[in-house]
Amino acid sequence: MELFDLTGRTALITGSSSGLGANFARVLARAGAVTVLAARRLDKLESLAREIEAAGGKAMAVQMDVTDPASVDAAFAAIQSELGRPCDIIINNSGIARDNWFTRMSEEDWRAVMDTNLDGVWRVAKAGANALMEAGKPGSIINIASITALRPSQTISAYAASKAAVDHLTRVMALELARYKIRVNAIAPGYFKTDINDEFLESEEGERMRKRVPMRRYGDYDELAGPMLLLASEAGSYMTGSTIVVDGGHVVSAL
Repeated sequence: MELFDLTGRTALITGSSSGLGANFARVLARAGAVTVLAARRLDKLESLAREIEAAGGKAMAVQMDVTDPASVDAAFAAIQSELGRPCDIIINNSGIARDNWFTRMSEEDWRAVMDTNLDGVWRVAKAGANALMEAGKPGSIINIASITALRPSQTISAYAASKAAVDHLTRVMALELARYKIRVNAIAPGYFKTDINDEFLESEEGERMRKRVPMRRYGDYDELAGPMLLLASEAGSYMTGSTIVVDGGHVVSAL
């Protein structure tokens, strides 16, 4: 278990005010990392920080809008000022969706998804990698992709395209940063109930989708804990440029 120990590490988790991001923060804190909680809703982050500290962990809340370069820069400056060191684990989890047929999607909705899901990953990874390189520190960047990057699904063209781009960007980043001992990997979750998809998964169409998953169920948040700890810790020290699919067999289901 020492391989998965994150004592002495500092983990930044974007989109950690709720859902998967909040759970990632709890998982990393239990493994010993100081967690830096980043999102737009500061009140939610502060509540989660108190929860983590009450359980014996360490947490810092920082307001960050991944679509705003100035906000990202200010957040990294605040982290350096308060902690005196860069984050050596970076979880790019912020994401949004806009459902519609691609022929009917507005420019505004398309750009909103791309700016958050793709550009936001690039902004945060760039800031985090530069901070690590300047400090001469190794690190691990983990991008949250999606199985929609690997198999098509109707009415989510912007979301799927953004996640496919994140999947490939992960490999390019891994190639460029390997010489600096910064690993870059991705997790592609299947369907887990979040603020983004809860309404759909509770619908009749969502129930039909559940039956197409070979395990016949949606995922539980804690089933992402193992892959997250593997990629964040020394247990995954020789892994870079990989995407781990966690989906109950969904992407290998028969057509």
